[in-house]
Amino acid sequence: MTKLEELIQEINRFEAIVAEWDESQRCVVVGLKRAIEALHKVALMRLIKSLKKEESISALREAVDDEVVYGVLLYHELVKPPKPPLSQRIQTAIDEVRPSLKSHNGDVELVAIKLPDTVEVRFIGTCSHCPSSTLTLSHGIEQAIKKYCPEITKVIAVENKPIINSGNSGLTSPFYQNRNPPWVKLTTVDKVPESGVLAVNFAGNSLILHRQGVKISCYKNACAHLAFPLDKGTIENNILTCPSHGFQYRLDTGECLTAPDVSLQSYPVKIKGDKVFVQLLLKI
Repeated sequence: MTKLEELIQEINRFEAIVAEWDESQRCVVVGLKRAIEALHKVALMRLIKSLKKEESISALREAVDDEVVYGVLLYHELVKPPKPPLSQRIQTAIDEVRPSLKSHNGDVELVAIKLPDTVEVRFIGTCSHCPSSTLTLSHGIEQAIKKYCPEITKVIAVENKPIINSGNSGLTSPFYQNRNPPWVKLTTVDKVPESGVLAVNFAGNSLILHRQGVKISCYKNACAHLAFPLDKGTIENNILTCPSHGFQYRLDTGECLTAPDVSLQSYPVKIKGDKVFVQLLLKI
């Protein structure tokens, strides 16, 4: 057994003994431990400073290559922990935004890393033809990648190749445009709060209804940014703020005030008596 292994075993033995003491006794030991560690850290900082003054950087680097020296310096936060590979950090960033995309049947995949500063990604599923995919890229995926990989300055979405789908599950019939979408009753007027929103689910569609006076508007319950639900957002002066990332929308028009190029997906509304009907394009 090496001297280092003996020292580690000795430390573990004392820690096990102290763990059995009462809190007041442990506090004394912890306080002593912190004071000794602080003294060691100051000594190490002065040693590093002296080596730098003497222009002995090569000697310092050689010392840090020793795993024990590196471990002690890392413990005292005097060196940075090793950075994971670029590909791993990019994948971590993509995994961070993936749940929000998958919740709306979309996804994104890494296509290529083009050193020194560019990453190419591809949208999958509903994200591949979503009108707000550019916004999703710049405000979601790009921000996440740059957070984990500051050396990356460009995130580019590459085009999908045309895909022929042999089935029609989840696809809108090509002949559907020749028929009028059905009007479905969602609620009654009194249930839609004045100057507020009512969340309604119908046949897999998550919607929000807004009433201002006698006018009722209907939108998809999904932020144009990363499609997070909007029904829990705050409303002030007829402006709805997304609770997830703060994107703001005018509830009378669906216009996005944060990114004017996109807007909420709206649906036609008509009122018969006290009943609220919405025209939905159902999928077959």
